[in-house]
Amino acid sequence: MSKAKRNPLVQGATERLLGALLAGGVAARLSYRLGGLGRVGVTRHDIALPPALRLERPLRIGFASDFHAGPTTAPALFDELLALIRREAPDVLLLGGDYVSFATHHIDALRNFLRDARAPLGTFAVLGNHDVWNGRVPIEAALRDAGIEVLVNRSARLPGPFGAVSICGIDDPWLGQPSADATFAQAGPVRIYLMHSPDGLHLLDGQQFALGLAGHTHGGQIALRDGTPLFHAGGPWSREHNYGRFELPGNGPLVVSRGVGCSAIPLRLNADPELLICTLA
Repeated sequence: MSKAKRNPLVQGATERLLGALLAGGVAARLSYRLGGLGRVGVTRHDIALPPALRLERPLRIGFASDFHAGPTTAPALFDELLALIRREAPDVLLLGGDYVSFATHHIDALRNFLRDARAPLGTFAVLGNHDVWNGRVPIEAALRDAGIEVLVNRSARLPGPFGAVSICGIDDPWLGQPSADATFAQAGPVRIYLMHSPDGLHLLDGQQFALGLAGHTHGGQIALRDGTPLFHAGGPWSREHNYGRFELPGNGPLVVSRGVGCSAIPLRLNADPELLICTLA
């Protein structure tokens, strides 16, 4: 059984135990000072649209995922990420879920980031499996309170000059109630498929997109020097699409991020956190 299919009650008890063992974040802050959580970097991808979908000018999309606010992630990473977002100044900012680990109250450590993470064309978010495990309602409320549009099986069109572009956000592929039909129902011709996990691909039923964005895998979080993960996230598409860019026949590319925070243990090795900047041209 994949991690994503675990009983929520069992998962909740496991996370509470881990939270107690991790000493309220002391281990994460120490790991950060020692370099054990890495430093947030920027990874860039250029996406060439077909002639029929060309935009008036390039669209720069920022994507960050898997924050895991709580005992496994030092809040200093959120400060680093926010500084990079401000420096890169993407047109639109997308957030890929897993905002907390262990308990919903850890969203408090993200509130300043969520409030200040702004882009001219808007900030949009989907939820991840950890958000569902721990209680999605407070997480969604915190995102909305910060002015972020939460997309649950629906799309949102961008303002001009990008009115042809829709952000299509699907519910968590395993623990939510995902519907690809609803997600793409009102979408424009240029579709950005925003999902927490690469397993959102298995939900498609002929729907097409120009760019797919996902997190969930952490790039293994602990990997060999060549990036080969020592651990795999649950779900067949997540195992096959662990990190990086994947060209998909009949669709645009899928780009999978290593995310920002840590789950289970406060350690990253050869899988540094990142902000993705994807330019549609």
